[in-house]
Amino acid sequence: MPYPWHGAVPCLNPDHEGHNPVTTLTVSDRHAGDLKGDALVLVSVQTDQGAALAPGHGLGEETVAHIESALSTLKAKGGADEVVKLVCVPGVAAAMVVVTGAGKVVAQGDSLDPEALRRAVGSATRQVSGLAKVVVAAPGEGVAEATATAEGALFGAYTVTSAAAGPITAPVRSLIVVSPVARDRSLRAAIKRAIALGEATTYARDLVNQAPNDLYPETFAAQVKKRAVGSDVKVSVLDESGLARGAFGGHLAVGGGSVRGPRLVTLRYTPAKAKAKKHIAFVGKGITFDSGGLAIKPPASMSTMKCDMAGAAAVASAVFAIAELGLPVEITAYLCLAENMLGAGACRPSDVITIRGGKTVELNNPDAEGRIVMADGLALASEKKPDLIIDIATLTGAAVAALGLRTAALLSNDDDLRDVVKDIADAAGEAFWPFPLLEEIRPTLDSPVADLLQSGPTGVIFAGWFLAEFIGTGKDGQPIPWAHLDIAGPAFNDKAPWGYTPKQGTGFGVRTLVGIAESQA
Repeated sequence: MPYPWHGAVPCLNPDHEGHNPVTTLTVSDRHAGDLKGDALVLVSVQTDQGAALAPGHGLGEETVAHIESALSTLKAKGGADEVVKLVCVPGVAAAMVVVTGAGKVVAQGDSLDPEALRRAVGSATRQVSGLAKVVVAAPGEGVAEATATAEGALFGAYTVTSAAAGPITAPVRSLIVVSPVARDRSLRAAIKRAIALGEATTYARDLVNQAPNDLYPETFAAQVKKRAVGSDVKVSVLDESGLARGAFGGHLAVGGGSVRGPRLVTLRYTPAKAKAKKHIAFVGKGITFDSGGLAIKPPASMSTMKCDMAGAAAVASAVFAIAELGLPVEITAYLCLAENMLGAGACRPSDVITIRGGKTVELNNPDAEGRIVMADGLALASEKKPDLIIDIATLTGAAVAALGLRTAALLSNDDDLRDVVKDIADAAGEAFWPFPLLEEIRPTLDSPVADLLQSGPTGVIFAGWFLAEFIGTGKDGQPIPWAHLDIAGPAFNDKAPWGYTPKQGTGFGVRTLVGIAESQA
């Protein structure tokens, strides 16, 4: 029997009629070949002779010989995203064996890289969507391998949904991860965390994947409020009148061109029994659709702009995961929501607006709207004097031009924080590349008619300096440590799916945000 505790990973999209059904995850220390199911997933590695099964699967010699003979006949390589499906495998109770490639083995200890393992298992569970029960044999004999296997299986077990008809293809209904350490106490906490991350990633993806005529600032705020019911997260919302009273000029300027007004959503998680807790502020960009405003985008560039709220989706999802895990750290998060359209109230180049806190900005690019709403959020976050501020946004096309579609940009006003965030992201399997805040770029933000100019030619670094201007001082009188995560590339995948990454919303950034909270707890 599977180990007698389990977790479920539901889609938590309360106002979305077509949502993902529940995928459950259990762990077991039984022989993988004895467990009945629709499929048994095994991991292969790349060798000079072709694909070979990764050690630790526990299968008998006859079974292994049959599988590796079939892999040789099919000229399998064991490379990333290679998935081979076999039937009638002796010694296996499951109806089908799915062999998924993880690439070359790391030399040290002949262990698999955790992210390679996540991607391999996730690629398999993604490609067997619709099956009811899938058994996944974790390679190796340790908690780390079992954890990476569970995470990858959950991240891959996701399908895009239709608002009218539900899932286009149902995700795997039930996952069983097989490992000899299934009864290890440390694995319990690791699997609980994996389930929370899987749930949060699903929620972030579902938010991003909603059509912009369904998800706009008002409905985004309503969905987050409904999701918070029964949790330890408290949610408050500012509408247009509240934003005007609070002098949130960035939200009002960007949202003024849309008939769907802006919102600023605040999520608070304060653990009752936290000891020596720290306070983290998260700020997420939530442009629910970006037409470019009066600097209208060409049609090809506009087609994916429902994803311009992926930063806010990541923040909301991470906060719910942090609360689910009961981390002893205080979180205050801000979702900066607006729709950038071309209506009569749209902001113009040469307009001068006042951000929360009093700084003025000369607008020169209506399509650089994200930093304007983020400025409001960062200024508000600074007022609480948290121990650190993390913002996340699909902010610049320059980040995509520099780093491509799978790597995000990272900037910070604190070298130590930048290094910590990079290490956390690496461990989580989310790729970031640090950019410097070059001093010679700062003077290009000067405006003759305002405190700051909105946009400049140096892309990622200009935007970083702009956001840094709204970071206040902490309790020690020094600038609050702050990091900016520009996820414009990896937040949305309009190419072919790969690893555990589906087409459309990816949920990128959720794991890094949760990891940052864990590092402070």
